[in-house]
Amino acid sequence: MLIHIVKSGDTLWSIARQYGVSVSRIQSDNGISPGQVLVIGQALIITLPSLIHTVRRSDTLSAIAASYGITLLELIQNNPELIFNSTIYPGQQLTIAFRCGKTREITIKGYAYPHIQRQTLLRSLPYLTYLAIFSYGFKESGQLTVPDDASLISAAYKYSAAPILVLTGIDSSGAFSTEHISKFLNDTDLQNIVLDNLISVMLEKGYLGLDVDFKYISGQDAQAYLSFLELASAKLEPFGFTMNVDLAPKTYSSQPGLLYEAHDYPAIGAITDTVLLMTYEWGYAYGPPMAVAPLNQVRQVVEYAVSEIPENKILMGIPNYGYDWTMPYEQGVSRAENLGNQTAVLRAAKYGAQIMFDGATQSPHFEYYRGGQRHIVWFEDVRSIASKLSLADEYSLLGTGYWNIMRPFNQNWAYISAKYNIRKIV
Repeated sequence: MLIHIVKSGDTLWSIARQYGVSVSRIQSDNGISPGQVLVIGQALIITLPSLIHTVRRSDTLSAIAASYGITLLELIQNNPELIFNSTIYPGQQLTIAFRCGKTREITIKGYAYPHIQRQTLLRSLPYLTYLAIFSYGFKESGQLTVPDDASLISAAYKYSAAPILVLTGIDSSGAFSTEHISKFLNDTDLQNIVLDNLISVMLEKGYLGLDVDFKYISGQDAQAYLSFLELASAKLEPFGFTMNVDLAPKTYSSQPGLLYEAHDYPAIGAITDTVLLMTYEWGYAYGPPMAVAPLNQVRQVVEYAVSEIPENKILMGIPNYGYDWTMPYEQGVSRAENLGNQTAVLRAAKYGAQIMFDGATQSPHFEYYRGGQRHIVWFEDVRSIASKLSLADEYSLLGTGYWNIMRPFNQNWAYISAKYNIRKIV
């Protein structure tokens, strides 16, 4: 597996010849449409097979996988075109293994809303251990607010991704509410009703775990939050359900601020099965232009987390998006546009921008002009993903969690497929 940085004069054909791979494989691995213009500075993942099977007339996918001692799902992971067309033909070449070899087993979690495009969902599912469906909420009566999740659960099982129910403290206005969460955390009767309702839904629909995503908890409710998590864990355990808690990206225990104060890393880590570090949103819609998940900042969070929580419980958050800021930036006024990583590359091509890469943050970025106004874009590419996953490997973390999988990011899945065995529990 290699990363090629596009230079002046490069074409897909010349790059394919350079590495001895097919143009179609480069296009598939990098989400490049036919006729799409390459951008100077663009990073391309080049996956190099070490073992290829040429399809014979009598072959089936299951038989091919079995003959090489891999699972059918691994065969699909290595050949993502099979996700959308499982019909094979004589002479077709299928990748069995990659030259780089697998380094370790990793747990991958992806968050999705029910309105995710079907093709984007299916492109992601083979590479997920968990599909976390966003989200369930609760009313003051204990009644649940329920998303349209049936099709996502069904698709998850098809690709052996365990469906996880995400519980949030979002109120009736659609926002995370400190008041709404506080009322809940200080009413044990309400908690019991909500948890019993959740367990009924999980049993009925086939969910395998609960993800608790409570943001903006008052510091005064920190102990009440821990008591709720203990109650939830006790109720879930007899059914074999797992529990994950999403944690704000702290770098020290007494870090002030509404986002951080109630997130007690060691106490929560002792209660729950896993945690997700929300290591993103340094660059955010209302802030100044900067990397969404700068590696130097993410590293500080991970270093603190492993000092308080066993590394085999930790999932490191990775953003699957970027932002486009219109300049000049005005605090409290400006709002950046959220965009997908593949869309960011298309925008660079459209406006003739050159993609740069920042060494300190390990993140790609570029500038362009539109309508006479300067724009700055920070996003993710295979280089930034490789750096983040290397950090997870360095600290032997359980794995990573993607917020979110709503946008295509073929490079990411190609990198994961070539480098890791993906844990499957279904």
